[in-house]
Amino acid sequence: MNQYLDSRGRPRIVITGMGAMSPIGHSAAESWQSVLQGKSGVGPVTQFDASALPCRIAGEVKDFNPRDYMDFKEARRMSRCSQLALAAASLALADARLTLPLADPDRTGVVVGTGMGGMERAFENYDTYQTKGLARVNPFSLTSVLPNMPSHHVSLMSGAQGPISTVVAACATGTQAIGEGAELVRRGVADVVLAGGVEGLIHEAAMAGFAAMRALSTAFNDAPERACRPFDKDRDGFILSEGAGVVVLERLDLALARGAHIYAEFLGHASSSDAHHVAAPDPEGRGAIRAMRWALADANVPYEWLDYINAHGSSTPVNDLVETNAIKKLFGERAYEIPVSSTKSVMGHAMGGTGALEAIFCAYALHDGVLPPTWNYETPDPECDLDYVPNAPRPGNLRVAMSNSFGLGGQNACLVLGKFSAS
Repeated sequence: MNQYLDSRGRPRIVITGMGAMSPIGHSAAESWQSVLQGKSGVGPVTQFDASALPCRIAGEVKDFNPRDYMDFKEARRMSRCSQLALAAASLALADARLTLPLADPDRTGVVVGTGMGGMERAFENYDTYQTKGLARVNPFSLTSVLPNMPSHHVSLMSGAQGPISTVVAACATGTQAIGEGAELVRRGVADVVLAGGVEGLIHEAAMAGFAAMRALSTAFNDAPERACRPFDKDRDGFILSEGAGVVVLERLDLALARGAHIYAEFLGHASSSDAHHVAAPDPEGRGAIRAMRWALADANVPYEWLDYINAHGSSTPVNDLVETNAIKKLFGERAYEIPVSSTKSVMGHAMGGTGALEAIFCAYALHDGVLPPTWNYETPDPECDLDYVPNAPRPGNLRVAMSNSFGLGGQNACLVLGKFSAS
């Protein structure tokens, strides 16, 4: 058997670099340590006056200075999500020890997704036009809004000239983008892909909209670090956050040839649609079940090999219950043996970026042999009765991990990663 091909004859793909810019760290490693230590990134909103809103807290990327990662003039032309994505991608490249210019730019692809793009620039542009006239409108304001701009800026920074794409799938974006990036390698049109997701919209319009949907937590404004409490009986909504996660996906033979450090192996992915409602999940969890089942099938992994699930776990009353029941329906009695945790408990929900950040945490869990916990799990919910790894990390000899992302519009995505073994 060819060690460079998987059980279905496809190129084996590994993660050789990871970059993150999140509410809990300015790198993938720092963010991972914050997850393990329970260092919350949720706090009072500082990017605008949120005093009139029922939820006045969010997961902001603290002390982010774009000029640490890019030219000041270029940064001024970008939305915040493009700035965060470019920073995460540059960290991922450095972590993978891929120097610029790239050795083979034509064989390097980019797939970076975002749920909402640079919407804040549209609001700024409108306000400027209304108050100061056309002459003061920034000519780059329109392009900076476009959701494909993070991919563009990552491609421009890295010099990657291979396939490029943008995934826009709400909360499932980052997860699906990594899956689609891996498909480029499987198809043979790229050898290396920078893949991930980003969101940078802690904005009053976004928070007002989610507040009107009654989707945000309102009970813990005075104790923000306790607000996101996935699977806990007292959960009352999610916490909007921002951030970016980018991984370097690389063909195994090339990674080994250059002596790259390998964090984990990409095994499979899938997406599905609920075809049910614009915001509410299918109450039977059928879309979530299909995504998980198909991802395991794509990975050719038996159910009994699965050692950990990084749950979508958004901390809303409905979503956490639906996900719990979907896991139980798919895995039967074995569901009670599979550790399930939500790292959103310290990070909040970074929308398009969250799935990519959670994939990074899965890769670390496999690499380090540690299960990340669900923090703020204080009062068990009788209807959510799985092993949520409460309030402390746990050692574990992990072989296979799954990462779930279930988004608005009934879009579901699932990744399956494995502990790397050369054989």
